[in-house]
Amino acid sequence: MLKKIIIALVIIIIVFVIVVATRPADFTITRSAIIAATPETVFAQVNDLHKWDAWSPWAKLDPAMKQIHEGAPAGVGAIYSWDGNKEVGAGRMTINESRTNEAIRIKLEFLKPFAAVNDTEFTFKPEGNQTTVTWTMTGKNNFMSKAFCMFMNMDRMVGGDFEKGLASLKTVAEAAGKN
Repeated sequence: MLKKIIIALVIIIIVFVIVVATRPADFTITRSAIIAATPETVFAQVNDLHKWDAWSPWAKLDPAMKQIHEGAPAGVGAIYSWDGNKEVGAGRMTINESRTNEAIRIKLEFLKPFAAVNDTEFTFKPEGNQTTVTWTMTGKNNFMSKAFCMFMNMDRMVGGDFEKGLASLKTVAEAAGKN
């Protein structure tokens, strides 16, 4: 009987490994919001990494988080590093492309609790006296991430954070647009 249980467990493990290995590695998470402010106003809030504390969904999770700003004050070459509690982890963002009032591309490096490198993009599309902001993150899942995603919906988890961030960005940008 014990031998049958062991054989069954080995088969289950093998099937699980095969299923995880065949899952797609590429992922994309995208959320958008309409903000009653000009692209210039909204763009300024994202292009200057110093301003992220006002709207980032992760900034308030750890008030004691260590933050370092390096490189350019804003735009291409601006770097933001953080090291915080288990909810925010540690990592680094570098703005690699900044097209004024159109798009910002960021290299996002997570150091802990897990190592990963993803690409993040913000686009700003004028719609009359409003701006549609789209926040997208793309990357590749390794084996462990693929296994984790079988039990957790990363689009819902991270997408929920994007939604919170965009709602806060809306509040900040709309207030800045009135000044």
